[in-house]
Amino acid sequence: MGKQFIIVCLVLTGIVNTAQAQENLQIAWPGEYKWKIGSDQKSGNTRMVELLAGNESFKNWTIIGTMLSLMGSTSVSVEQAMNATYNRTLKNAPKAKLKMIEKGTKSGSPWILFRIESPKFNNSAIPESQLYYIIQGKSALYSNFVAVKQPSLSVLFVEKWAKVFKNSMLVSK
Repeated sequence: MGKQFIIVCLVLTGIVNTAQAQENLQIAWPGEYKWKIGSDQKSGNTRMVELLAGNESFKNWTIIGTMLSLMGSTSVSVEQAMNATYNRTLKNAPKAKLKMIEKGTKSGSPWILFRIESPKFNNSAIPESQLYYIIQGKSALYSNFVAVKQPSLSVLFVEKWAKVFKNSMLVSK
């Protein structure tokens, strides 16, 4: 029961939902990390949920997951969202590198998978790399990523997390 129960709970936790939402994005975050909600913030039409692994905190994390839903952002393409994300990163990490990995359409919803690898930041020498999955829903744009404090992402890390994100589902209410 243990592992299946964790995955079911994380699917429920992974639902990014707002009061006006016509849909939810469900992600089965891998149970091996024993995820917990580190923060759940809502401002206007934006909701952000950050997941921390096990006993980690925002001061000592090694891996972090983030789910962002932007209600009403239906005219922004996934490519535009990727480029905007990268441009925001460049302001704090001018040596960051963007690599688009894959894009496609799932049940009529365009999606894109990419990584941003930053060897350091303006205010920190600690590297950070993120693997992003952005999907355009019917009523919102969903931007999700997993980050680690490393200057680059391994092939195995990208393969594992690409599968997690690509197996997510937009579910209509």
